[in-house]
Amino acid sequence: MNTLRVGLIGAGGISQVHASGWAALGVPVTVYSHEGAEALAAEYGFDIATGLDSLLAASDLVDIVTSSNSHKELALSAIAAGKHVICEKPLSVTAADARELADAAADAGVRLFPAHVVRFFPEYVAVKAQVDAGRIGDPAVLRFVRGGQAPRAGSWFFDENAGGGIILDQMIHDLDQARWLAGEVTQVYAVQSPESVDGIVPGIVTAHVTLTHASGAISHVQGTWGPDGTVFRTSADVAGSRGTLSIDSRKDTATVLDFPAGVSGDGYLPPSTTAVSPYTRQLAAFLEAVVDGTDAVVTPEDGVRAVAIAEAAAASLRTGRAVDIDQGTGLAVADPSVAGSHIAENVGA
Repeated sequence: MNTLRVGLIGAGGISQVHASGWAALGVPVTVYSHEGAEALAAEYGFDIATGLDSLLAASDLVDIVTSSNSHKELALSAIAAGKHVICEKPLSVTAADARELADAAADAGVRLFPAHVVRFFPEYVAVKAQVDAGRIGDPAVLRFVRGGQAPRAGSWFFDENAGGGIILDQMIHDLDQARWLAGEVTQVYAVQSPESVDGIVPGIVTAHVTLTHASGAISHVQGTWGPDGTVFRTSADVAGSRGTLSIDSRKDTATVLDFPAGVSGDGYLPPSTTAVSPYTRQLAAFLEAVVDGTDAVVTPEDGVRAVAIAEAAAASLRTGRAVDIDQGTGLAVADPSVAGSHIAENVGA
C-alpha cells in the first residue's frame, strides 16, 4: 500500500485513538491544534503544523477530530485544497451542511469518509453479515442500547448548538446501525429525560428514538449519559421473520466492547484493549479506499443521512411529534403547521 501523508486536526480526547491508529499503520502524520498539538506530537512522533495552511500543505489526507460544529469549515478548507477528508461523526451539525460537504467533495474529486467507527467493530460487522445473508429473514424489530458515563461536565458535548447533544453525538452510532441493517428511515420519534433547557443537555440524561423504516421494520434506539463510574455498555438485538440475533457487551467477556468504567471523565470513550482497535481498522480501510480507489464501508451519503435522522429526532423532541423523512433527499420534512419549526431552514424551505 502506498503511503499518504496524513494531517490530523485536533488534539482532544478522540484524537488519541486516531493518533494511535495512524502510528500503528506507520503513516507519516502532521498535527495541528489550538491546544495539545505539542503533547500529541511528542507522544507519537508526529510533526507539528503552525497553522491550517501549513497542515494542508503537508498532507494528502486530512483527519478531522475536532468539536462537531467546526467540522464543516475545516472540511471545506481541506476539500478546497484538494485533500481527501476523514471526518469524525457527525459529519456536521445539520444535514444541510453535511450535504454541502458531500457535494463539495464530489465536485472536487476527493474522497470524504464519515468516521462511523461502529461499522468496524467485529460484533456489529458479524451482525451485518448475518442479516445480509438472510439468516434471520427480513429484519422486523431492532433494539440498540448505548451508555456510559457522561462527557466532562461543562464541555461542548452538552451544547446542542455545538455538539447536538446526546442524540447527534452519542446515539448517531446506533441510528446509523439501524439504517445499515434495516434500510432507509421514513419516520422518527424521540423522547428525552430530563429535557434540555435553553439548548443545554442535562448532565445525566437518557434519550429514546423510534425509527420506522421503509421496509416496515421498527428500530428502538436508547442512549444514556450516566454518572461518573458508569460502565460503558452496548447491545443490539435484531428480530427477523426467521430468527433473532443479539450482541451484548455485558455477556461476552471476550468482546472488545466489554470495557471497564473510565476514570477522571475519560469513560466517555471506550478504553483501549489488546485487540486491534476498530479505530485502526477504520483508518486502514479508508486509507486503502483512497490508495486503491475502492468503495468505502461508510459513504458520504451515509454520513448525511445519519445526521438527518438525528436532526429529525431533535425536531421531534422540540415538537412532541413524529417527523417524516423524505426518501429522495434523506432530509427531514418540515411540518408547516408547527410554528417556529427549525427543520424548514435546514432543508431550504
